[in-house]
Amino acid sequence: MTGRRRPFRASAMAAVAVASLLGLGPGASPVAAYVPQDAAGTSTAASAGEIADLLHGQRNGAWKSTYRPLASRPTLIRGATIMTAAGEEIEGGDLFMRGGRIVEVGRNLDVPAGTEVIDGSGRFVTPGIIDTHSHLGVSPSPSISSTSDTNESTDPNTAEVWAMHSVWPQDPGFTRALAAGVTTLQILPGSANLIGGRGITLKTVPGRTVQEMMFPDAPMALKMACGENPKRVYGRGRQRSPRTRMGNMAGYREAFIEAERYLRKWDAWIEGGMTGDAGDAEDAGDAEDIGDTGYAGDARDSKGPPVRDLAKETLAEVLRGNIFVHNHCYRADEMAQMLDLAREFGFRIRSFHHAIEAYKLRDLLARDTVAASMWVDWWGFKLEAYDAVPQNIALVSEAGAPAILHTDSDMGIQVMNQDAARAMYAGRAAGIDVGRDEALRWITANPAWALGLDDRVGTLQPGKNADLVIWSGDPFSVYSRADQVFIDGALIYDRSRSDVQPTTDFELGILPSSGGGGDR
Repeated sequence: MTGRRRPFRASAMAAVAVASLLGLGPGASPVAAYVPQDAAGTSTAASAGEIADLLHGQRNGAWKSTYRPLASRPTLIRGATIMTAAGEEIEGGDLFMRGGRIVEVGRNLDVPAGTEVIDGSGRFVTPGIIDTHSHLGVSPSPSISSTSDTNESTDPNTAEVWAMHSVWPQDPGFTRALAAGVTTLQILPGSANLIGGRGITLKTVPGRTVQEMMFPDAPMALKMACGENPKRVYGRGRQRSPRTRMGNMAGYREAFIEAERYLRKWDAWIEGGMTGDAGDAEDAGDAEDIGDTGYAGDARDSKGPPVRDLAKETLAEVLRGNIFVHNHCYRADEMAQMLDLAREFGFRIRSFHHAIEAYKLRDLLARDTVAASMWVDWWGFKLEAYDAVPQNIALVSEAGAPAILHTDSDMGIQVMNQDAARAMYAGRAAGIDVGRDEALRWITANPAWALGLDDRVGTLQPGKNADLVIWSGDPFSVYSRADQVFIDGALIYDRSRSDVQPTTDFELGILPSSGGGGDR
């Protein structure tokens, strides 16, 4: 699935009803028949995109990416070892990029006059590294209480919160990750809650705002958490549910039951031509409470859509398939339980995270095409993290499931290429035939798939975004460094040039003062 959201996934009857209202065939894309009004009472047509934005929580175009690629020029990397992460490693290879995209990969390429040529002799080129699990920006450096915005640990279900609303773009961790070859990363809420809220995918580009860093049209994520964390925070810490793992599961199920009810009300409104009864009267929009926006009707005649509920809105988008579930879960038995939860409510888990025991049910992961985002050897810090093996990633990969190396660390994100190498050699030591291309995919193509971006990044293939890294040597060597990093064809980082090494405002310091001072 790509990052392009479907307008909605209503019932089949609702979709047909909308299509018929607009004279569309049964297979056509539905366009909203709901006609909002402006403050003067003038009708204004609502597009399919506007209705999709409303359902997704991005009403009036709010909370969308404002990222714009930096200026780039046609560039040829000549004579490098090109590791495509798509099955090829081309020695003495060339890569030509133009207009922010990869145009051609091969040997002895002919390019237009005026193309900038970079000598790749002795160097390696890979896709930009992608981390599926980061808290940069929400748990930034310096790590102090005033900047700790990862866990909204006020209720076991905080599906209403979005990690993007906590991201501090000036976190120095972003520039450290960029210098290590990371071009894309998913920022997630923490794991204190059963349902922690929405995650967001960013590019490691300088930005004044999180919107300027957002990967355009990337699917949002829902962070969920199994096991010890929620029951410790709420059961032991606050003497409330969940106190047990069965309490955890009851909490998930109750939340999705409510989300199904919410989704049915929206479906009924859509099926009624977006002008009819929104459901129960007490759930219909009240213009006096919500404001004259044109989206909410009067509760007395139930002519508007249901009242928005931010938590249920997020879970409804999971049920529609527009938000991907990323699930913190260590034990194999709990991962199997979560697969059944997803089956009960008809959604898909995109990736289990941490997944210390993924090797125990790798066949089930392969069967359901569920990824596991794992460490190579971070284990033993709590009981559910004890039954680890360093061959975990290689075993999951061998079984045919999407295997991913992730970090959950502001330090680990700086050595992902080395960790991929360690996981590769751990697998080989156990007799697993792990190839270099396969190991590279653990930090490029597979995480791109988990984030719904595999049509745009993750491999070095014509047509893909020119997100790539030129390494000083073999990226699987501890001695190699990222020499240059390109994002959308623009040179964002150059190890040899201080003027192409982004610095956050936080690290610039404070301008000298002519006097005064004191607390402000």
